[in-house]
Amino acid sequence: MERRNLYQPFEVEYQEMDECPVSAHMHNFFELVFILDGTGMQCINDNKFEYKPDQMFLLMPQDCHSFKVKTTTKFFFIRFNNIYLQAQHKEWIQKLEFIFENNNHLPGCILKNRSDKQLVRSLVEAIIREQVNQQAYHLELVQQIINTLITVVARNVTFTVPAKLQKKGVSSTSLDMVHYIHQHIYSPDKLKAELIASQFSLSPGYISEYFKTHTGESLQQYITNYRLKLVEIRLRYSDLRMNEIAFELGFTDESHLNRMFKKYKGMSPSDYRRELKATA
Repeated sequence: MERRNLYQPFEVEYQEMDECPVSAHMHNFFELVFILDGTGMQCINDNKFEYKPDQMFLLMPQDCHSFKVKTTTKFFFIRFNNIYLQAQHKEWIQKLEFIFENNNHLPGCILKNRSDKQLVRSLVEAIIREQVNQQAYHLELVQQIINTLITVVARNVTFTVPAKLQKKGVSSTSLDMVHYIHQHIYSPDKLKAELIASQFSLSPGYISEYFKTHTGESLQQYITNYRLKLVEIRLRYSDLRMNEIAFELGFTDESHLNRMFKKYKGMSPSDYRRELKATA
């Protein structure tokens, strides 16, 4: 299978394709695909989905994907790699981590908020104009627009979290708790049971039982599992040192991180990262 590489931090590309397939391939970067016009079939990891205008797809590294064009299609591709991610502000990286954690790698439009489809189209058209006109600071403007697009994607991913839990009959209060945890995962002081209980008018002694009843996990278990999944993402997509990851995600120290991650994955974070590099 063809494997594609990206030799710069990011790139954008506009393509118009007639009735011909885009063969299955994999790559080592992230890709956002927006459909400006046309219809056809998208396939990601053997899952198929019909595409149409104003849809956007998120493709992760190592996803196997292809497009089969039915009617002439105008694609707009935004590609970026780890170098691009590592150059961004921490708050923006955290938005990306939320996307990585909750993206299900299945085909389908990532834009769940209908009004955002028009917003994304306007942003994509703005990038195309900047690429055509090549005026002063056009690269800087394109980068800012790309960051805005990814923020829109992050907002739409938040809509999938309640949907997953609602299928399990989760209450609106526990859904709000989940959002609160995601929002404050980098602020351990705000994730203490007493503080969360006060935030949602529940007894500190009852909050964990309440959360487990409605989500299947205790409050602390959910926080720990979510934090460890973010560690996994950091190990996979960044070059941060273990002590840096431990500090940012609220572990006591590196040994605490090692102990918890080994219990979670069956190996140390360092071994996990080495294994990822060996299979890349």
